[in-house]
Amino acid sequence: MNYLQARRHGGTFILRMEDTDRVRSTAESVQAILDGLVWLGIDWDEGPGKEGPHAPYFQTQRLDTYREHSQRLISEGKAYRCYCTRQDLEAQRESAEKAGGFYKYPGTCRDLKAPPAGRREEEAVIRFKMPSTEGTVSFTDKALGTIAKPYSDLDDWVMLRADGIPLYNFGCVIDDHLMDITLVARGQEHVNSTFPQLMLYQALGWQPPEFAHLPLILGPDREKLSKRKHPEADVMLHKRTGIMPEALNNFVIRLGWSHGNDEVISREQMLEWFDFSDVGTTSGVWNPEKLLWLNQQWMKLLPEKTVAERLVPFLEAKGFQVKGDSRLVPLVHALKERARTLEEMATTASLYFRSGVTLDEKAAAKHLTGDSLGLLRKVRDGIAALPEWTVEALDGVVKAVSESSSVGMGKVAQPVRVAITGNTTSPGIGETLLLAGRDEALRRIDAALTRAA
Repeated sequence: MNYLQARRHGGTFILRMEDTDRVRSTAESVQAILDGLVWLGIDWDEGPGKEGPHAPYFQTQRLDTYREHSQRLISEGKAYRCYCTRQDLEAQRESAEKAGGFYKYPGTCRDLKAPPAGRREEEAVIRFKMPSTEGTVSFTDKALGTIAKPYSDLDDWVMLRADGIPLYNFGCVIDDHLMDITLVARGQEHVNSTFPQLMLYQALGWQPPEFAHLPLILGPDREKLSKRKHPEADVMLHKRTGIMPEALNNFVIRLGWSHGNDEVISREQMLEWFDFSDVGTTSGVWNPEKLLWLNQQWMKLLPEKTVAERLVPFLEAKGFQVKGDSRLVPLVHALKERARTLEEMATTASLYFRSGVTLDEKAAAKHLTGDSLGLLRKVRDGIAALPEWTVEALDGVVKAVSESSSVGMGKVAQPVRVAITGNTTSPGIGETLLLAGRDEALRRIDAALTRAA
């Protein structure tokens, strides 16, 4: 949604890596984000790999900036060093809970002029000093409307840890201001984070950006989508399983935004139609069947050449060297009505690239006996003599055998279909023969005839 808003209104889309969680932010996790965005076609104007005026784009490379602004706030009396230990805070929390109240940091270190005995300045965190007066902080959310909270509901929150790492509410405000961010669209779980952030903007004398808080994506179990619990949260998993990026973009945007009753929505249409006024307020639930349905629609909508190019890696993963094979586009044409993913299409397509076929015994017993064998021999002789191996010519041979033998097309096509595919289900018979290729088709028919004999 950030991307669509920026592109629709001629804005600058900046990619910033908030990598201050040293455990979760690894080189691999960063690369996964970059790979996912590139695959989805969500390109950024500034960010990793695209240096611009707002660099650096990793928060761990901006620590001096956070330290500088925290010192400014301390010197202006708007922040202070807090020396409370974890044990101190846990004791305060337990005491508040026993009294039946809501825990809020009581401002123990708020007015200290020097470190307590046995404590050092470098061990202190830095807390924001909330105004002691009564007041209300409010903002108009582009998706949720006006939201407000009294000062009394907010405590003196931690801005900077003792090791110089900023907490989210501090680091993002400093970065958003210095990067000239005018709009922040993020999940609804961050609504409560907006109030302390607005107090920080006020303390620094800065104009805050606009905010839009978006519905969350829930997993099929209706819990918040999480990589720790839901494999669906891994963008590149969908690429590996044969989902098209157009389908995933379409699916995800529809979880939180709508345009009338439209379901299949192109990027061009998203850019034309997107507006925060149409963003929902309730969380969207991941529906795997809906994603597969959308993917099938996109496999039918996209140019067959495009789908064929994307199919190649899936066939290569199965051991077939198919790059440049002239059958790829006809294969997509023949299979796109049946396959829901590129992986499904590749599995079906494997039949046409391997040598030989395993016959289904029931299908063979029904269609490769008696008079059917004579019809199969006639088709074999007819297609072997064709100067051109085209769907039209192949269908013509089957039709000619049907007419000369005074039997229906199905009586002729089914023995051929079983010989070529091993079973009774396939695209049209001309397409089936075309996809197998002249040499392989004749080998399979010969094998079926030999087996029957």
